[in-house]
Amino acid sequence: MNVIVNVSDQSNEIADAVHEEKEDEDLGAGDQGIMFGYATDESDPETLHPLTHLYANQLAQKLHDLRHSGEIPWLRPDCKTQITMEYKKEGSNYTPIRVHNVVISTQHSPEAEDIENVIKEKVINEVIPSKFLVDTEYFINPSKSFLIGGPEADAGLTGRKIIVDTYGGWAPHGGGAFSGKDASKVDRSAAYYARYVAKSLVAAGLCHRVLIQVSYAIGVAKPLSVHVDSYGTVKDGYTDKDLTRIISENFDFRPYYIIKELDLKRPIFRKTASFGHFGRMDPDFTWEHPKELKL
Repeated sequence: MNVIVNVSDQSNEIADAVHEEKEDEDLGAGDQGIMFGYATDESDPETLHPLTHLYANQLAQKLHDLRHSGEIPWLRPDCKTQITMEYKKEGSNYTPIRVHNVVISTQHSPEAEDIENVIKEKVINEVIPSKFLVDTEYFINPSKSFLIGGPEADAGLTGRKIIVDTYGGWAPHGGGAFSGKDASKVDRSAAYYARYVAKSLVAAGLCHRVLIQVSYAIGVAKPLSVHVDSYGTVKDGYTDKDLTRIISENFDFRPYYIIKELDLKRPIFRKTASFGHFGRMDPDFTWEHPKELKL
């Protein structure tokens, strides 16, 4: 096998616009774009994440753990998960009632037996609380045989299915993938920061759920806009304008300060490549640890 390495430098014009001959705090956004952050109190007080997406990530993590432990010897690396939940709408709040269906497709070896029952018992029942598994439909390997997986089966992973990296459809997505980008690219760092802001607001009890939207222009440090939507769940006595004020007094969306506050120059991004960027209380995921706000 011959490997040809032909990696070129990024355009000097981009470097000039973003960081050349600038003070640290004036580091410009690495590209234009819009980013979103979301948090909700429908899950536990630590994760503050949509349950559908939280459980989907945890199912994938469980499959990984069982494969590595050897407890299910026929599991192979490639897998996908999906959760649909039924919610009860109460005013502006959504309360999870039950899991409507679970979809798991997992690669397996030829000698695998009783796949559906094993996955139900050792994966689904271990991750999802029984109170939610009421009249639930299960779609386990609905395509039947799944022997060939990974790059051998299909081409390309990076930048695909990017909604799984955020909130599983509960919030808009600006369209920029996270993986393959350092923290100077606001597609990644500002999305992390927006999650940090949203989670801090919900953790402080200022709202039940909230969406943060931020936009940038390439080479410009300050965001062009910061928009807040609490979906009508803001705490009594507060408005979304109050939340905007609190954000401006507690957070700085300039890239330099995002990188500094979240300590994003550390080699931590490999962990984010699977099982989600959000809703995980890993010490390295600084954006998942809410800030104490000055009100």
